[in-house]
Amino acid sequence: MLRNALLLFPDFALIVLGFAIAQWTTLKRDVWVGVERLVYYVLFPVLLFSTTCRSRYTLSGAAAVLLAGIGALLCGIAFAYAAFWLKSDRRCTASGVQCAFRFNSFIALAVANSLGGAQAVSLVAVLIAFGVPLCNAAAVWALARHGQRGLARELARNPLLVATAAGLVAHSLALNPPGLVLPVLDRIGNASIAMGLMTVGAGLQIRGIHREWRLTAWLMAVRHAIIPLVAWSLAHMLHLNALETLIVVMFGALPTASSAYVLASRMGGDGPYVAGLVSLSTLLGALSLPIFLALAARG
Repeated sequence: MLRNALLLFPDFALIVLGFAIAQWTTLKRDVWVGVERLVYYVLFPVLLFSTTCRSRYTLSGAAAVLLAGIGALLCGIAFAYAAFWLKSDRRCTASGVQCAFRFNSFIALAVANSLGGAQAVSLVAVLIAFGVPLCNAAAVWALARHGQRGLARELARNPLLVATAAGLVAHSLALNPPGLVLPVLDRIGNASIAMGLMTVGAGLQIRGIHREWRLTAWLMAVRHAIIPLVAWSLAHMLHLNALETLIVVMFGALPTASSAYVLASRMGGDGPYVAGLVSLSTLLGALSLPIFLALAARG
């Protein structure tokens, strides 16, 4: 476990650095909003396209990984919705339930790169391509007060999905980027990982979660215990190889998505409560990820 903690140290050190810069320098949250948009709409899509189109995996080759990863997410969604039985504040529950199953793509790509380089990143890109629309739909359903006519259009315009889909099409047609462009794509990809992790840290804020401690405990248990255990079990049932098992378990143990706060606020939910959940999940992920990676490595 210590080895895994040291492996993840650079990634979480960048999160801490982002938090420190946002708290104690003149580069406050308004600056980081622009950085986050740059990462989300430009840098990460380039990374996803580059790694996916050059991947050694195809959709058929990654079918078992998809089955394990998406299966774990589906179980997580089911357990998350059980939170409505806790009789907590309905607005907090509808807003926070997404934090039990959504995942932070920034951290996913950074950790995958540390675990297995481009091969691991390409596997995570496929998981992201299928996991993001599933989780977004489940999150919107919990928050919706009436039909969301724009959901399909919103998913179709998601830059991470579009970039991964374009990469898969290019890969299937054997269309590789020109050799002169590859170093540019690699440099953008490296920048996206560092900047993405720092934006996660810049957005950390613990507040509001004490109001519904039972709900908070349940949602964090689903995110940081139940989903990774299900992912580990499915990986063994499907006889995934060592790298695939690591990636699936890592995918299951990720902190929740930073964008959960944006969705909750936009749809009239309890934004401060969700912001606290996101920050708490990020801190818990620093502890749970090394533990579950060690479990996956032991077989």
